[in-house]
Parts: sequence; C-alpha cells; structure tokens
Amino acid sequence: MKLRILSVGHKMPAWVEMACAEYLKRMPREMLVEIIEIKPDKRASGKNAAQVQEAESKRILEAAGRDYLIALDERGQEPTTLQLAERMKTWLSGGRDVSLVIGGADGLHEDIKTRADWLWGLSKLTLPHGMVRVVLAEQLYRAHTVISNHPYHRE
Repeated sequence: MKLRILSVGHKMPAWVEMACAEYLKRMPREMLVEIIEIKPDKRASGKNAAQVQEAESKRILEAAGRDYLIALDERGQEPTTLQLAERMKTWLSGGRDVSLVIGGADGLHEDIKTRADWLWGLSKLTLPHGMVRVVLAEQLYRAHTVISNHPYHRE
C-alpha cells in the first residue's frame, strides 16, 4: 500500500522538509509515504475563494485517482492515536492506496469533502500548512508503530 500526502502548496521551509523526511524514512516498505505537492491556484484576476478551491479540487482529484481519500478538515473526526492505528489496519487490509489531502490557503472545496471516504481533523486549532505536514507525517509513523508493537508510542 502507498500513502500519498496530497498537499496544496509548495516551497516549504527547510525545517518542514527535514522533519517530514525524518518520519517518512522510518516507514516500512509495505507502507511507503510520498508527498505530492499540488499547485495552488492564484487569487489573481478577481477569483474568489470558491473558484480557487474548485480549481485546486480538480488537481487533487486527478492526483488521487481511485485511492481511498482522506480529507484533512477541522470539522473532521479527531481520533486518538490508537483509533488512528485501527483505521490504518483497515486501510492496509482494504487493498487500495490512500491519499491524504491537505488543502490550500482557502481550504478544501466541498467536492473533496463529499468524495472523501473519511474527514480527519488533526486539531481544532488553525495550524500553519507546514506544521500540518509534519504532524501528519509523525502521526502516520506513530500509528504504524502501534500496529507493529514498536515501543515508540506509549499508552
């Protein structure tokens, strides 16, 4: 199974790249994670937030293909680490690759939320885009360690 982090945005600071790389290199071969940057739409020419979201949603859905789609959304379910690990077991047994979507500055278009198999809320706090990438990478690694009985996570 492949896990793809589809992230609207680019040019992350070095600390984001380094932190994500650290967690992603720890993932096993059977659960490789890659970050795919989706080009953000520009708010030029009088485009409003809905138009920007719609343009980005088309690129996101194209990149996701038929993957199990998880949209990160502040109104999504906020699982514990153990609940996330149980979900990850389901993803592993489902036979599909998984795309996890981080929206752009204007958020996710309703089409993405509707198409998503799961809405996941990392936090009720508003987090910087780069921080979301790092937290997501760490939580994927942490859930993997729970499944494999590695001592990284302590309950």
